[in-house]
Amino acid sequence: MAATEQRTDLRSLSALSDVGKALASGAELRASLERALEKLEQHRGIVRGAVFLLDEATAEIGVEAAVGIPADGLRARYKVGEGVVGRVVQSGRPVVIPATAREPLVMNRAFQRRRSGASEWSLVCVPILLERKPAGAVAVDFPFSAGRDYQSDAQFLSVVASMIAQLLRAQRTVETERSRLLAENSHLRQELEQRYDLSNIVGTSGPMRQVYEQIAQVAQTNTTVLIRGESGTGKELIAHAIHYNSPRASKPFVKVACAALPETLIEAELFGHERGAFTGAQARKQGRFELAEGGTLFLDEIGELNPSSQVKLLRVLQEREFERLGGTETVKVDVRLVAATNRDLEASIAEKQFREDLYYRLNVFSIFVPPLRDRKPDIMLLADHFLVKYCRQHKRQIRRISTPAIDMLVSYHWPGNVRELENSMERAVLTCDGQVIHGHHLPPTLQTAEASGTVVQTSLSDAVEQYEKDLIVDALKSARGNRAKAARLLGSTERIIGYKVRKYGIDPGRFRSGQMVPPLPPRWKSVGQ
Repeated sequence: MAATEQRTDLRSLSALSDVGKALASGAELRASLERALEKLEQHRGIVRGAVFLLDEATAEIGVEAAVGIPADGLRARYKVGEGVVGRVVQSGRPVVIPATAREPLVMNRAFQRRRSGASEWSLVCVPILLERKPAGAVAVDFPFSAGRDYQSDAQFLSVVASMIAQLLRAQRTVETERSRLLAENSHLRQELEQRYDLSNIVGTSGPMRQVYEQIAQVAQTNTTVLIRGESGTGKELIAHAIHYNSPRASKPFVKVACAALPETLIEAELFGHERGAFTGAQARKQGRFELAEGGTLFLDEIGELNPSSQVKLLRVLQEREFERLGGTETVKVDVRLVAATNRDLEASIAEKQFREDLYYRLNVFSIFVPPLRDRKPDIMLLADHFLVKYCRQHKRQIRRISTPAIDMLVSYHWPGNVRELENSMERAVLTCDGQVIHGHHLPPTLQTAEASGTVVQTSLSDAVEQYEKDLIVDALKSARGNRAKAARLLGSTERIIGYKVRKYGIDPGRFRSGQMVPPLPPRWKSVGQ
């Protein structure tokens, strides 16, 4: 008897192992459940079986997967509490019916036993519990046998049901995360489209209105665009606006900072590489061109590309195909290219640093982004925009910018353009301890002479003379009072230095001993002469 029980336990473990493998096969839920039922049919001798799941939205129980059931039975639906399956889902407890023909609760809606031709079947139905709540049931039919151990069958199916519950938990977790990511992706895409809409780009000056017109002209096409302008003028913002106002808006927008990538890696980043193409290339990697398939590739600072990368980029622009680094397979791509640079490409061509043919291929439609000093009317619009942005970000309550601070912002030449203005406004928001931004809240580079109390009180000629005198005194110190040597140090003549010494009343004798001798009082100068 002990040997018989041991063999039974081994068969049960083997069956559970096969069921576990079927559930963990990685296939979709229905296929995995059907394979598990087939293993029960093979190892436990079930005639028909089904996995029922509860739809929380409709409160109905339906067949998710089944074996040995006709097509009509697969469409069966139960309410909670209806029939054997409904009772099991409602109570969360297993039900065993040794003879189904004698039990009025057996509805035969899904299993349709009357079509099988036999009169007696044994039904075992166990709940599927998720977080201690019934989420469905597993029901199987066995051939009727008076000596069957129904308790053992129920325990075995309860283990199978718990394994199915684990699979359902994992599937629902994945579905929940997938739904969250899809919703987040949709929300972020909507935010990007709103953020980079033309109406959200700040600026109403004449040069910016021309930029808006050019963006509107080129956005709906697939034309290559070259954006030119100084650093900090917003070239990347213009590239975003072109993409998100184009038919490719739903496709990827991939950015590459050409100046930030080493020359040895730029080709691998742009075009990808095969496994073993170079040291450290342990697997195939897709390049930025492949990642931007169907969308837009933005190459920032394209003037920094090395000559070999320029040749390969020219081929992609002309043929729309390339080979990965270390590979021979030709990859075709459908990508729109938007490039930006702050360099004078014409001068780079003259210096043989940039290919002329690539320049002509890129310069199909050129957009020049004006520097901030050429769009003075936009300075206060941008300042107010950044003030609102960083007040919200840093949770500050600042209502306005004072008139002196406005004068400082407008009169400054802004060599760093919009980027410098944005950083200046963020600093002002952080340093402001009230509700008004004043001049002293702005960076020192913006401080004027009036604001800092350093207004020049002397004329230009007096200032030049004082500077010239200081230079001569310093040269005489180095030359120990020797006028000829001081003249050589200053690149002048002894006659001119002598004239300047007399003009400014400098006494070279003070420096001959290497010690500082105080100058004669004014009343003694006439006596000495």
